[in-house]
Amino acid sequence: MIENLPPCPKCSCEYTYEMNALVVCPECGHEWVPAEGGAQAAEASGEKVVKDAVGNVLSDGDSVTVVKALKVKGSPSGIKAGTKVRNIRLIDGVDGHDIDCRIEGFGAMQLKSSVVKKA
Repeated sequence: MIENLPPCPKCSCEYTYEMNALVVCPECGHEWVPAEGGAQAAEASGEKVVKDAVGNVLSDGDSVTVVKALKVKGSPSGIKAGTKVRNIRLIDGVDGHDIDCRIEGFGAMQLKSSVVKKA
C-alpha cells in the first residue's frame, strides 16, 4: 500500500484512495495507475515524452524497428517493415516527425514515433 497517495490529476482532490492496483478519486471518480517515476513523472513535470507504436517510452540512443512499410520520396523502394534503426535521437520535428536517425541504405531522415517499435 502506498503511504503518500498522489492527488487526483483531474480535479486535484487530496482524498484519493487505493483500490487494487489503481488509485481512485472519490470526488470525480477518476481512476489511474500511480506513477512510479519515469514517464508519468516526466509528463507531470512538463517534459515531452515520446512513445512508440505500442506505448513504450523512447529515449535518445535507443534502437527501434519499423513496424510498417514506408514510402520514401526519390527512392524506387521504400523502407521495409522490420528494418532496424539504431541510435535514434528525439527531436521536436515538423509534422509529427519526432525521431532523427540514420537508416542504412537511405541516410539521415526523420521518422514518426507511431511507425516504430522499441527493439
